[in-house]
Amino acid sequence: MNDFQTYFDLMRLYADYAAAVDAGDWEKWIEFFTEECEYKVQPRENYERGFPLATLALISKRMLKDRAYGIKETLFHDPYYQRHVVGVPLVRSQEGDAIVSEANYAVFRTKLSQESTVFNVGRYLDRVRITPEGMKFESRICIYDSEMIPNSIIYPI
Repeated sequence: MNDFQTYFDLMRLYADYAAAVDAGDWEKWIEFFTEECEYKVQPRENYERGFPLATLALISKRMLKDRAYGIKETLFHDPYYQRHVVGVPLVRSQEGDAIVSEANYAVFRTKLSQESTVFNVGRYLDRVRITPEGMKFESRICIYDSEMIPNSIIYPI
């Protein structure tokens, strides 16, 4: 990628995504994706062995909307805050309006009246589409390193 503005826009996409998820802005989270999209949270072991089993797999923007509705209206859980620390994206390839990139991430979780803990660590494997509305994720696969996750994953990674 030789275009500084495109790379800057990609970094901004990653930063804005993390800020929206950390703020619990689920309507904004949905808008980071194209209509036909894929969002997965998958253990590293399954990914590396080619096993399709994922902890969370959403395969359209409609499914993301359903997840956002569930988070806001139907899921009952012990509330917590998330804070993402995301590495600089590494561009693997670009063809036309499609960018394949990845970045490491760490998500910290803070439950009310408790100390912060490391919740999830891994890397994003992304396919980003440049659209008239800006960059959007066509695919975001969150590959987490640990085989174990505490309790369940309620909020997007």
